[in-house]
Amino acid sequence: MKQSLSKLAPYEKEIRALRKQGIGFRDIATMLKRMHGLTISHNSVFSFLKTRDRVTQKAVLFYEGLPEDILSSLLKQISALWTYDSTAIEGNTLTLGETIKVLELGLTISGKPLKDHEEVYGHAKAIDLIYDLMKKEKIESEDLFNLHRCVMQKSAIDSMRPVGDWKRDFNGTTGMRDDKPVYMEYASPTDTPKLMSRWIKEFNRKLNTANSWVKSINIYSWIHLSFVRIHPFFDGNGRVVRLIANLPLLRCGQPPILISMKRRVEYIDLLWTYQNAIGQIKAGDRLLAPHETISSFKEMLREEWHETIEMVDKAHKRAQQRSE
Repeated sequence: MKQSLSKLAPYEKEIRALRKQGIGFRDIATMLKRMHGLTISHNSVFSFLKTRDRVTQKAVLFYEGLPEDILSSLLKQISALWTYDSTAIEGNTLTLGETIKVLELGLTISGKPLKDHEEVYGHAKAIDLIYDLMKKEKIESEDLFNLHRCVMQKSAIDSMRPVGDWKRDFNGTTGMRDDKPVYMEYASPTDTPKLMSRWIKEFNRKLNTANSWVKSINIYSWIHLSFVRIHPFFDGNGRVVRLIANLPLLRCGQPPILISMKRRVEYIDLLWTYQNAIGQIKAGDRLLAPHETISSFKEMLREEWHETIEMVDKAHKRAQQRSE
């Protein structure tokens, strides 16, 4: 049954449109077979819609029910911390306090590069896009391109290093193996569109399934590690994936996981260890190859999640105290 339900996920919008027209489950199953080659029973169609409705009804946004001032304060705190951590991991020199001043007051920090200010503004804008994507039934490549345009908004135009499109040149990372520096390539630019087409399809299948803490960690981990393994953009991949990996969590009413600057070395080491162990991904390869490093990555995510969970808990406690 679960396999049948997953088959129907890409056609949910179409199925609901047919139901609105008064078409019965048996006829819908027949139409899906004729139009898409799906061998599905009418009971599977009924069960699919029932399951999806139950998941949708259970999802409550993590900030739902908060007074407007507390809600605004919470979202600003999360945005500032998310922006600081993610940009600092990539080398941005603004401190957390300076990041807040830039975002809240529009200040220019003396002695800090203009590029660092623009990265902060761009990342904060990308967070707004993530909240907007919560309203969509599924994501498309253009949604990832829009996120990339935000985090790379002031980058120089280069035909081989496009902003808002898949990479057109090879990229990779350097690390240590047997006490020697080693260069490891990510997916080739030729394989990238095919791999990302599969990745987006699988992402959408997982989009509304983060309905428990364990599943949420597993889904975030899958999204993050498989995306980094492909590295579909010439640059900005880390910032994009630390945004988009949180969408299933947000959709299911959970706060985002923020990987802190304090864990930067450990985080980068885990990504390198995984990439080094499994090697370059090819067009037909499994998107996330199994390896023991994945467990260590999940453990780090569990620990890092506490910060935003505590922030949300404090906001709701403040709201509760007002009503007492």
